[in-house]
Amino acid sequence: MKHINVPGTYGQPVPGVIVAGHFDEGDSYSVKRPGGMRDCLITLTLGGEGYFITNGRKRICRAGDLTILKGVPHQYGTSRGQRWNFVWAHFSPELLEPRFDFAEECAVFPVDNMYMRKRMYRAFKRVIADAQERGPYWQELCLHSLREILLLNQRRSHRMDPRIEQALHLLSTQMKKPFLVADLAREVGLSPSRLSHLFKETVGCSIVESLNRMRLDQAALLLEHTERGPSEVAYDVGFQNYNHFAGLFRKRFGVSPRAYKNGDREHLGRGVKNSGEQG
Repeated sequence: MKHINVPGTYGQPVPGVIVAGHFDEGDSYSVKRPGGMRDCLITLTLGGEGYFITNGRKRICRAGDLTILKGVPHQYGTSRGQRWNFVWAHFSPELLEPRFDFAEECAVFPVDNMYMRKRMYRAFKRVIADAQERGPYWQELCLHSLREILLLNQRRSHRMDPRIEQALHLLSTQMKKPFLVADLAREVGLSPSRLSHLFKETVGCSIVESLNRMRLDQAALLLEHTERGPSEVAYDVGFQNYNHFAGLFRKRFGVSPRAYKNGDREHLGRGVKNSGEQG
């Protein structure tokens, strides 16, 4: 994937197809769509300054700002005398669940938390890579990363303790590794007892319960979208005992890993409350 893309290589977005890229443009860059568009546009400004104009109102976006634009008539581009370095994605709103809808026709959200900003940027890079490579399941992978960006933006407004955000990130990216609360506490700069208390107070479940949910959800994705068998998937997500994995999986999804692999998801979602036993 090229680090920077060229606007001229992209035509008008095609409804229902995810298109994404990374631009770094001078102040001659401008896009005008007086007829609007069916898709939504989401951008994360990495540096410089850009602008969006809808319904006669101008909004400025600077480094760290996440902007979401609905398909209304609009104009956007680089501010005069500036460069605008940003990552972006066009997507059809019907591809995502209604919970990700937003009221404003154009909204700019400052992402002040550097950890969250970097995580959004990594998710954007995955969208760009998958949208350009278009390998197997590319659209599902793009949607998964877009959901992450939008969920992180929703979380931003809840002012979660950055140490808990870091703990959640470490759990999600290192789920295969052997797990000790003491090691996680050391990484985020808290005592094990303080981390455990603050984590449950913030997230609503224990650290181990949260880790098991992440592992099980990742296992379900691997079973559904790869050729790997249940025992391989159990190891891939960090379970050392298959029977324990299978028991937790059935409690969370209502069927065995093998039945889920074979497409039997009629009882999907049963038993979720009991999915977090110690593992």
